[in-house]
Amino acid sequence: MRLLKSYSILLLFLAPAAAAQEQPHLTEAIRYVPRVFTPFDIGAVKPEGWLMDQLKTVAANSTGHLDETHDKIKNDNGWLGGKGDGWEETPYWLDGAVPAAYLLNDAPLKEKVVKYINWTLDHQRPSGYFGPLTKYERETGKPVTVAVADKGEDWWPKMVMLKVLQQYYSATKDKRVVPFMLRYFRYQEAALKKAPLSKWTEWAVSRGSENMLVVQWLYSITKEPFLLKLAAMVRDQSLPWSSMFGGRDWVMNAAAFQNNKSWMTRHGVNVGMAIKEPALNYERTGNRKYIDILNTGWKDIMLLHGLPNGIFSADEDLHGNLPTQGTELCAIVETMFSMEEALSITGELQFADALERMTFNAFPPQTTADFNRKQYFQIANQVEVDRGVYDFSLPFDRQMNNVFGARSGYSCCLANMHQGWPKFVRNLWHRSGSNGIAALVYGPSELTTTIGSIPVTIAERTTYPFNDEILFEIKTGTAVVFPFLLRIPSWCQKPELWVNNEIQTPVTQQGLVTLHRTWKEGDVVRLRLPMTVQVSNWGRNSRAIERGPLVYALKLNEKAATGTEASEGMYETLTTTDPWNYGLLKKIVDDPSGLKVTVEPLKHNFRWVQDQAPVTITATGKRIPAWHAEKGRVADQPVSDREGIYKGTVAAGAYPLTLIPYGFTRLRIVAFPVVP
Repeated sequence: MRLLKSYSILLLFLAPAAAAQEQPHLTEAIRYVPRVFTPFDIGAVKPEGWLMDQLKTVAANSTGHLDETHDKIKNDNGWLGGKGDGWEETPYWLDGAVPAAYLLNDAPLKEKVVKYINWTLDHQRPSGYFGPLTKYERETGKPVTVAVADKGEDWWPKMVMLKVLQQYYSATKDKRVVPFMLRYFRYQEAALKKAPLSKWTEWAVSRGSENMLVVQWLYSITKEPFLLKLAAMVRDQSLPWSSMFGGRDWVMNAAAFQNNKSWMTRHGVNVGMAIKEPALNYERTGNRKYIDILNTGWKDIMLLHGLPNGIFSADEDLHGNLPTQGTELCAIVETMFSMEEALSITGELQFADALERMTFNAFPPQTTADFNRKQYFQIANQVEVDRGVYDFSLPFDRQMNNVFGARSGYSCCLANMHQGWPKFVRNLWHRSGSNGIAALVYGPSELTTTIGSIPVTIAERTTYPFNDEILFEIKTGTAVVFPFLLRIPSWCQKPELWVNNEIQTPVTQQGLVTLHRTWKEGDVVRLRLPMTVQVSNWGRNSRAIERGPLVYALKLNEKAATGTEASEGMYETLTTTDPWNYGLLKKIVDDPSGLKVTVEPLKHNFRWVQDQAPVTITATGKRIPAWHAEKGRVADQPVSDREGIYKGTVAAGAYPLTLIPYGFTRLRIVAFPVVP
């Protein structure tokens, strides 16, 4: 996420700026394909229950106040006409703060974010260029034009601000936004010939998918033909992610090498963003090879770099599948967004499964419960949080990338983490076809929409993912016909379904149950997704306990301490006095069905903290005396044989292990060795 001064490492991957015959996507047939599922406008979906508690928490803390507490945004901001931050962090913050403000109808937060949007919309140059005033403009008093496009500034921060404006338009339908974007994209179409994406930094080249996303969204509204050609041009000036995902040598090389050569192709946040690129190529061209590439790429990434919490290692590079590797917080929220886009464009429900897994497991414990501090890198098997040089591809001289702090590591994640919860809430519900409604991702919420001219509200009453039952209460003043689609997660083998207390025989087709009927006021659909305890296999033959979309980790007491680093401020470290070096008994791995599961009601004012974990699983394990944390920090995974059994000395006594959902832990073991 850093602005670099050297760009030579990408030359191998950069497409020429001209010569259409050397740019395959410019000559590829264009056949725009409408999305299989379309998200509702921001505001149509209202969070309820624990999701409402979570959104209120983020808005009351850093999401609602980062412009007051983070100097880079606070001081003389370039996105308000000042000489301060004109880079990514202000747009990053707005990318989450804007949807949060409108989802909550939070008037003070809306007032804050609209200041930046108004300045951006009101200060577009006549050429269509926008953004903070450039050095050239300040020195000459002249605006940036196509003729002097090289006097502009980096394309990358504008890509993020375009996503901000897209969301603002979804929430408000402000009539200024579409003409603004058309003018800018006309400018970009001409300017890319003089100032290609590679003109300033690698970031724009690595992240062209974010630019393509908004261009193609605007096409869905305006049907202006030049937009799809522009999207192809952006694609050809970007890293060839679809070729890399489909070619497969890339993902193996990423597992093998952690050097400076082509490291931007391994950068976890770049990868998280780029996962949506094949889906966008499919949307623009209708070529189904891109869906195959997307499926292959995601499978390969998780096979070679996947962790039990649902995300891949990214510290900062992809770094293999050992549970001692880290993941950058930005990589998680960007991959969540890519899963949301891939689900919408392709209709492939595996991306809904993946979205839920990373959202409910990997995302929550990487921020403090009040959403004011974060870890730059989390570790799956994390038995201590401390300063130090870890086995990361980016270990940091200041040794601050594993602690909890507002500015620890790089502050990009402090600005970017805000998009996680609001975008997840928005993507719970989708339109299907002309009048269908699809519940594709589950969580307590309420959808308000219309079928034709008839208002329809569906209230989703649930504590999912902590409980397996979901109630849908339908409110409509007039009887109305529409198909109601319900996703059946891949982990659920025997779903149960009732309509108005009458049991149904659900027929699942490609992961969906579709209820075709005339709906009336007071209709209730009850869906039960029985969650069985399962065991999954991860790096070095370790095993994780799962139930539904949640992964379970050893509960450890947490002793917190604070410190201060001169340039990065206050931070928090964690230690435990509990033993953690347990292996799971083989009989549990062979048959986990007998494990005791205890489910309790959610507590009021929900937070992702240990004492609010509503589900526990009691397992049995034995101590492995030789398994210890190097310098008290990293619990290197014990070696198992091909049968998955640890062959070293195992203590005689067996002990009960209390496992809680990973999202409620900050210290934990989630990937266990197996002992006799």
